[in-house]
Amino acid sequence: MTPYRTPLALALLSLAASAHATDDDTKPQQARTLPAVDVHATTSNSYRAADSQLDTFGSFGSAPLHDTPAAITVITRAQIDDRQPRTLSELVRGDAAINDNYAPVGYYQDVAIRGFPLDLATGFRFNGMIMSAEQLLALEGKERVEVLKGLGGLEAGVVEPGGLVNYVSKRPAEVREVTVGTDSHGSSYEALDLGTWFSKSFGLRVNAANEKTHSSVEHTNGRRSFVSIAADWKITDKATLLLDTDYQTSGQRSVSGYQLLGGTAIPSHASRTRLLGYQPWARPVGIHSSNSSLRFNYRFSDNWNAQLSAGHSHTVIDDNVAFAYGCFYAASCASGATPGYFFSPNGDYDVYDYRSPDDTRQNDEVRAVLTGSFATGSVDHELNVGATAFRRTVDQRADVYDYVGTANINDRVVPVFDPSPNEPGPSVRRLTSWQRTLFAIDRIHLGDTWQVLAGTRFVRLDERAYDSSGALERKTRDSMSLPQAAVLWQPVSALTTYVSYGEGLSLGREAPYWTSNGGTTLPPLHSRQVEAGVKYAVSDRLDLQAAVYRIRQPYQFARPSDTPEAFTFVQQGEEVHTGLEVNLAGRVTDNLRLTASANFIRARAENTGAPTYEDHQVVNVPRWRTAVYADYSLPFAPGWAVLGGWRYASTNVATPDGATRVPAYHVFDAGLRFATSLRGHAMTWRLSVDNVFNHFYWRDTGSSGGDSYLFPGMPRLARLSMTYAF
Repeated sequence: MTPYRTPLALALLSLAASAHATDDDTKPQQARTLPAVDVHATTSNSYRAADSQLDTFGSFGSAPLHDTPAAITVITRAQIDDRQPRTLSELVRGDAAINDNYAPVGYYQDVAIRGFPLDLATGFRFNGMIMSAEQLLALEGKERVEVLKGLGGLEAGVVEPGGLVNYVSKRPAEVREVTVGTDSHGSSYEALDLGTWFSKSFGLRVNAANEKTHSSVEHTNGRRSFVSIAADWKITDKATLLLDTDYQTSGQRSVSGYQLLGGTAIPSHASRTRLLGYQPWARPVGIHSSNSSLRFNYRFSDNWNAQLSAGHSHTVIDDNVAFAYGCFYAASCASGATPGYFFSPNGDYDVYDYRSPDDTRQNDEVRAVLTGSFATGSVDHELNVGATAFRRTVDQRADVYDYVGTANINDRVVPVFDPSPNEPGPSVRRLTSWQRTLFAIDRIHLGDTWQVLAGTRFVRLDERAYDSSGALERKTRDSMSLPQAAVLWQPVSALTTYVSYGEGLSLGREAPYWTSNGGTTLPPLHSRQVEAGVKYAVSDRLDLQAAVYRIRQPYQFARPSDTPEAFTFVQQGEEVHTGLEVNLAGRVTDNLRLTASANFIRARAENTGAPTYEDHQVVNVPRWRTAVYADYSLPFAPGWAVLGGWRYASTNVATPDGATRVPAYHVFDAGLRFATSLRGHAMTWRLSVDNVFNHFYWRDTGSSGGDSYLFPGMPRLARLSMTYAF
């Protein structure tokens, strides 16, 4: 155990003991959880987490994970260290309910949870506060990453129904570590982790990293630099202040995805290392991002606690790419038989000079939460009430998006074309979005075995979008109450079962330019979820959780129509995702640590009015996915551990009519860890090898802006690192 160097944790234990000592011995004891204060003791080498910051949002009554009526995965620091991920795509491989959704190399990435892509504007959190996710992942300053799977309306207001991802910062501790690393392509990596408690009441932690990436894709070497600061101040015995801030700058050419040949065929000889559309004049994509959170906790009494929080996230993207897209200008598509927004049947594609500098996204949020526990007769209550205000702005310059030439996917060397002579226009405000919410939830303890949760969040959305000249283009106003309820049964302390119901609100998508209503943003969507789950503590070191769920949301798609464009983007019918997921995490034996995950999902479009789009799996939602990662400490070789993993995904639909699918795949990973000491200081060596057998597979058939893309999985990659505690 790594102690949190403050008397606050001891004070909480003392308060709990005092309250227990003064209870009437004749009164039946009710399970009661004190409000969370964001201060935890952690096991630094654990694959199992006992709690989550997601529990403090106000929706689950500040309960531990075992008592939370939702499926939550926590990717611990130990898992991050052993697997050495560098991207969001690599990070979430261990959970079978998550898959890539438009996740190019060299660009910010997105994922889908339970088959629903996350909204980059609202689906990601930094210490519980909404962050702008149009940035590259940085894990050096993170203690863990938490994934809420399923409807998050009560937790987050306007958010996609798949769930959300929360990055949790490292807290101050007595630590002095340096890490250096490389990989099989010759990349270099350096990271520093420094922390201390200057007194019993004030601590600081600084993380920094510098990386030069030699990519497996030609012409896409990159670089990034990162720094973060975390500070904890115990102002009084009742008041604490937590500050976190980070900054990262990066540069790397982004990799265009493949598209279906003629709109129907999977490219048969796709390359994982060739950069489609490469032009020597194309510059790297530059991303500059910062994220900050400030949290003030005040404990009024043993049972009542308040938290005031503020978050700020700022991202500036200098988007530059020689973009491979469609075949509008290719001679092979001149007949019009192939839609211009796919590659041609023979592999021709158009190359565009795309430049969008100073693309600025900013998220600002404030939140106030009051949590407390009280009794009404023999019934115990845990009450969470709060309010949030969230503002998002987008400022962009009129971009350059000009055709410069046509190439072919089989070109060993892409022809060089002249760049467009045009320049981007001035920056203007493109979006101002406000979300204001009020929420309340009560966790009611009915005896020792039953609990009931009931709550709602009232959401008011006010959004204005502007065109490239700054003129008002769209105004959206909507208000809705999003209820959530759950019943928990705990017949024994190790077992929790639950049934829950929730509703959510998410933003409508913008119609693709090639539809008859291109550029039109559809109204917000109302979603519903029913879930039943079980959580079982196999031991104090191993947890098992399983859930079955059904999520319904209006189906958004380009419906065939009699218009000149042949398609109209509509919301019609429902998209219904029904699934079963099972997760195991923790220590199986003294020598074996394990995370294992399996997910089965039936995702269908219903009542769409377009029969060919129904009765099959929807695009980019594999029916089956599994993921297993194991860490076995060799009993005959002290300090040595063998690591291994297996990932599987079934066939994946690539077209809305279900006629085209990419094959299923199995991918195996391996690794070693060696823990020793040098001059009395701990030293750990880690070797991880992804895709050991160098298997080719399609990892992603997702979409962006209504256009479909195919991204191959990465070839074999070995990473070696050494961490030294000085």
